[in-house]
Amino acid sequence: MSDAQVEPGPSGTGTPVLFEALLTPHRSLSPRGFLLLMSAIAGVAFVAGTAFFLMGAWPVFGFLGLEVLLVYGAFRINYRRAGAFERLELTSERLTVRRVGPDGAERTWRFQPYWLRVEIADPPEPDSPLRLRSHGRSLAIGSFLSAQERLDLARALRHELDRLHGTGPPAAASAVAAPQGLAPET
Repeated sequence: MSDAQVEPGPSGTGTPVLFEALLTPHRSLSPRGFLLLMSAIAGVAFVAGTAFFLMGAWPVFGFLGLEVLLVYGAFRINYRRAGAFERLELTSERLTVRRVGPDGAERTWRFQPYWLRVEIADPPEPDSPLRLRSHGRSLAIGSFLSAQERLDLARALRHELDRLHGTGPPAAASAVAAPQGLAPET
């Protein structure tokens, strides 16, 4: 996964933030959609189970109830994993990557921006990793993003690093849209 240096603590340095991105896994089913889907599954299972119960195949009713519980459990696990995120924060002094896992465990990596390289295949394959490399160490980020979202993030981050190093266009002339699928920071 990664062999980058782990540093504890918050990323706040008091310097202005030049680039910030919050990376979150995509969840296509809203809580309301989940309720509707579970209601439909439970309703169909209840009607089918009742029919089998009346025909004398009473164990089927229990198995259909178990099926509803298993589907519910799978969705709950999926929603719990939706709590994972990665936050990138670039200042003139460092790029901080903060990763919070589904269990709430937090890890933080810090990179000096001058030596940082952002690597991804262009055009990206579906499994092309987005890597941050510095001093022989690397960190893969955004593994839950689509290939195009990882490429958009890489381009935006490279653009900001170039501006920071003085090799990109001036701040007034540059306008980089936030990569699609990434939550904007407020």
